[in-house]
Amino acid sequence: MTRKSPSPEAVVAWARLVRVSRQLVERTENALKANGLPPLAWYDVLHELAEAGEGGLRPFELIGRVLLAQYGVSRLLARLEADGLVEKLPVSDDGRGQTVRITTSGREMRRRIWTVYGASIAELMGDRLSAEELKTLASLLGQLRDPPASD
Repeated sequence: MTRKSPSPEAVVAWARLVRVSRQLVERTENALKANGLPPLAWYDVLHELAEAGEGGLRPFELIGRVLLAQYGVSRLLARLEADGLVEKLPVSDDGRGQTVRITTSGREMRRRIWTVYGASIAELMGDRLSAEELKTLASLLGQLRDPPASD
């Protein structure tokens, strides 16, 4: 296998992307903490479960949609369940399977987190870049995403 070397432009772009991404997430996490709210990972899981609707998601489906490792999702789901933000329901045709569904309290927590999270997005991105620049950035980042898996 022939190994390719990155161009200097690719190295600079990579370093900036990683640094800026980390800084934006850290600032958002700090804002959530300052407002007595849980970390961003909670929002990520609650958002995906809310989007899934009343049917909820199986844990393996959730893992495919969030940015956490499997063990992280399992621990987070246990914590969210203990706090009454999600509920686990048995799957009728799978004796060991479970579906996870957001509760009313989980929907409220998601709204509370979004108040701070949304304000952070507005401050950290929306106030710094024009609408056209944001569209361009989104398009460029979209080009770096993996193509959807084909079945």
